[in-house]
Amino acid sequence: MPFFDDTPSGGEDTTSFCLPHADVEGFDRLFRLALDLRWSWNHAADTLWRKLDPVLWELTHNPWALLQTISREKVERVLSDPSVREELDRLSEARRLADLEPGWFQRASSGSSLDHVAYFSMEFMLSEALPIYSGGLGNVAGDQLKAASDLGVPVVGIGLLYQQGYFHQSIDSDGNQTALFPYNEPGQLPISPVRKPNGEWVRFTIELGREKLWLRVWKARVGKVFLLLLDTNDLANTSSQRGITSELYGGNTTLRLQQEVVLGIGGWRCLDALGIEASVCHLNEGHAAFAILERARIFMKSYGVNFEEALAATRAGNLFTTHTAVPAGFDRFSPDLVLRFLGPYSGDHLGLSPETFLAMGRWNPSDPGEPFNMAYLALRGSGRANGVSRLHGEVSREIFSPLFPRWPLEEVPVGHVTNGVHVPSWDSAEADTLWTRFCRKDRWLGTLETMGEEVDQIPDADLWEFRNTSRKSLIEFVRHRCARGGLPSGKISRGPEELQNLFDPYVLTIGFSRRFATYKRPNLLLLDPERLIRLLNDPNRPLQLLIAGKAHPQDGAGQALVREWITFTKRPDVRGKAIFLMDYDMLLAERLVQGVDLWVNTPRRPWEACGTSGMKVLVNGGLNLSELDGWWAEAFDPKSGWAIGDGQDHGDDPAHDRAEADQLFDRLEREILPLFYDRDARGIPVGWVERMRESMGTLTPRFSANRAVREYTTSHYLPAAKAFRFRSENQASVAREIVRKVRLWEKGWNTLSFGEYSVTVQEGLHLFTVRIHPGILPPDSLKVELFAAPEGTKPAEHHPMEWVPENPLPKDQSEQKNADGWRTCRVKIPLLRPVGDYTPRILPFFEGLSVPLEAGWIAWQR
Repeated sequence: MPFFDDTPSGGEDTTSFCLPHADVEGFDRLFRLALDLRWSWNHAADTLWRKLDPVLWELTHNPWALLQTISREKVERVLSDPSVREELDRLSEARRLADLEPGWFQRASSGSSLDHVAYFSMEFMLSEALPIYSGGLGNVAGDQLKAASDLGVPVVGIGLLYQQGYFHQSIDSDGNQTALFPYNEPGQLPISPVRKPNGEWVRFTIELGREKLWLRVWKARVGKVFLLLLDTNDLANTSSQRGITSELYGGNTTLRLQQEVVLGIGGWRCLDALGIEASVCHLNEGHAAFAILERARIFMKSYGVNFEEALAATRAGNLFTTHTAVPAGFDRFSPDLVLRFLGPYSGDHLGLSPETFLAMGRWNPSDPGEPFNMAYLALRGSGRANGVSRLHGEVSREIFSPLFPRWPLEEVPVGHVTNGVHVPSWDSAEADTLWTRFCRKDRWLGTLETMGEEVDQIPDADLWEFRNTSRKSLIEFVRHRCARGGLPSGKISRGPEELQNLFDPYVLTIGFSRRFATYKRPNLLLLDPERLIRLLNDPNRPLQLLIAGKAHPQDGAGQALVREWITFTKRPDVRGKAIFLMDYDMLLAERLVQGVDLWVNTPRRPWEACGTSGMKVLVNGGLNLSELDGWWAEAFDPKSGWAIGDGQDHGDDPAHDRAEADQLFDRLEREILPLFYDRDARGIPVGWVERMRESMGTLTPRFSANRAVREYTTSHYLPAAKAFRFRSENQASVAREIVRKVRLWEKGWNTLSFGEYSVTVQEGLHLFTVRIHPGILPPDSLKVELFAAPEGTKPAEHHPMEWVPENPLPKDQSEQKNADGWRTCRVKIPLLRPVGDYTPRILPFFEGLSVPLEAGWIAWQR
């Protein structure tokens, strides 16, 4: 595809950036390496960047900004070294071969109908050099793009380029947080404009109400895949329009709605403008749900169908991933605001009345005051949906159950794919060396079945040496950061002596960082501060604590929690043993998860949809102590970590918080600290190392983005692409038939009725018989089954019932029987449960239809 070539026609032309050293021989290869974000997880070129400017490299870790900043003389001097030129040749060739090498997807899914997966997200965390992320949602999006590159899955990301991005954090000595918004200078970011073959920047318009809005397109290369970024900072726009993509999660609801229109409608229109045909649309949260509408609009235009038929075809290729654990977390907009910006679009381009359009985002279409819920639109416009952990799948089914009345909770159509992290992005240099030595260099490029066996071969001494080295490296980083002003109170005030005494490289080190929000309970350890101080100062088994995190600028309660920690760390008996590191970002997160011995997570169950921070310590030999929530609810095993909580939901009960704080301290005092400090004759804590081995070998592959992306591909992308192609064939004839069936069910469902129901025994089996009157509906549009709900350890049972052919009758009786319309359905099954557990029910039926997501009718015999 010419837009994404490493050529001037693809926009990656050194002269287009007016660099004074663009004509230096060899610079073009430096240029391409710097614009490929593969360097954010493959550090093969780090030595090269360090040679160009060691100080700037250590400060930024952004090779693209480095190339934009250094002088021509430096470039010429470094590239004149034959060894550097040889290394540059090697890196460039390795990059070229990596792009050509077929990935897991090409080997496992050759001949599939999957061309592109369009992956929409409000934020992407790829590198601190591209600060367009806030937290967990961006973490998942960025890591899945990287894993897609590793595996060869044809994903293209769609996001927004924010002029400011998420805020930076400054904290004064009293613990008061100030939000700072540095400008994202595009020329300093590892992105480039997307240009047409003639050099023109790709720009196009969308409609916001009756106004025209210009969008520009940028691209970030992420190994084998690309991220397309839209922004409104175009000179052709008005001043207010240019500010739409100013700030991530900032402004008011009007700005948020405008951003989501740009992301969803603008994102799909961008794909169309670039000629990218995506058979699958993956919505990473409901922010981008308007892409459903634009995808249907373009399908309408291409196939000459109406909106209803276009949606029936395209929704089969749409996947909605929800990350929200409480209904209040969904984006909701007032009807007037939605119609102000989308009324003309939905009416003029989709042919929908305001009432019909608003109904797509409402639980009760008849309530004119109900807000427009983006998650409802995403769910109604998708052919499949999932939460991001097993527990979150259960929570999501409960959240969305009002949309599926009379359906059992377990059949609400939201499954789960548990998140994972892109392991090469989060492992330390020490971890990479160890894993490469025992588990192969290409370990994250395919399936991971043998990884546990390989980790079992690592000697105890090697694991413990690796852990000690990682901890020391973290403490050196912390001392350096504090010396540069990384503490709320500013630089270390007592000189080098205090800096050298800041933390001990041989003490159990706990990491604790997150978004500071009340539901995450970041102050749980402070419910008993004196007990915590005793642990910090224990002369025989001490611990030390690293805390970091941001509270949203509008979250006063979260900011109060930050102040509480700052006050605690300023105590004389705490100083140097527990510190709060300011301005939590991706770089700080990397160093923390690489070096800590124990990661602590204390959310209020079940409000942590998944959580990924604790997954990042796995590859680095760190262990987890966490609430049984999110991913840890399915990952926890006493052999690999520790848990708090009883696996039940207790709301925001202060008494229960206190009880879990006590449990947390008990785990630390009675289990964790003794295990860490109990050493054998070699000085190795054998019990601790055994848990490290179990955690690394069992949990690392299981909670990796490699596993998650492969699961998305096999369970969702490939089936969705096939279903979309099937519904699009023959001018969307299948989609038209689906619409005809839906209209028929809508009209005739209430004409169904149940008659006589009986159970008899035949040949050791139970024969269930029920009489059904299909009303005005043809029997072949219905599915009758015998259902038993799950109970205890017994799973749900679904037994299809067959329509019994009617016996031939004399003419006069046959006419009477047909006039009655009653039909018989039967099934024989071995009776494993009481007869009363079973109930006949009727569902809509059409081959390939997702029930109840696309047709939510259901009728029960009782």
